[in-house]
Amino acid sequence: MRDLSIYLVADSSSTMGRPLEEVIATAVAGGVQMIQLRCKDMPAGEFVEVVQKSAVYTAGSADLVINDRVDVYLAARAAGASVQGVHIGQSDIPANLVRELIGPDAILGLSASSDAEILAANALNDAVPGTIDYLGVGAVHATPTKKDHPKPLGYRGLAHAVSLSSMPCVAIGGIDLKDVSQVFNSGAAGMAVVRAICAAEDPQAASLELRAAWEGENND
Repeated sequence: MRDLSIYLVADSSSTMGRPLEEVIATAVAGGVQMIQLRCKDMPAGEFVEVVQKSAVYTAGSADLVINDRVDVYLAARAAGASVQGVHIGQSDIPANLVRELIGPDAILGLSASSDAEILAANALNDAVPGTIDYLGVGAVHATPTKKDHPKPLGYRGLAHAVSLSSMPCVAIGGIDLKDVSQVFNSGAAGMAVVRAICAAEDPQAASLELRAAWEGENND
């Protein structure tokens, strides 16, 4: 599947009190086909349960990847959940080791914010093709959902990052509907959103609007 265009980062702290699986169900109904589960402070056992509940709604309709927690991904997969991969940061287990753990067919995304990080990812994929499937590039704007985000890139910095990468890039960081055109024109494969869907009054309608806007750019 691997449609990166509208990429939902389903963050447990951003759902306005609604269960994550409820937000994910409505996003999938709104056409989102790539979902990352991010539960920074959740115990592993509880996180696995959330993955299992969420996978009921994504199975056959969207790819589901797990933020940071390779152990949670492996446990959920062992339990039979339809989960497709992991997304890691620069301070997590190195990407080449994660690939060894999750196998060749799982999705592996990596966050990158600097030229050096992007070039290192390129080199890793040159050495072992297919190690990393895509890069999450940002932050494009400052965002309250990730306190330790690097200095915002802006649209120009995003376009520069995309031009350096040998992998598809997903823009992230304070992005919502108003950013669709600029992100699309940067050459990014997609845009990752958190609050634009998670905190929306109607996540399904928000998902439909974002997808329609992206497809509108693609058809221009």
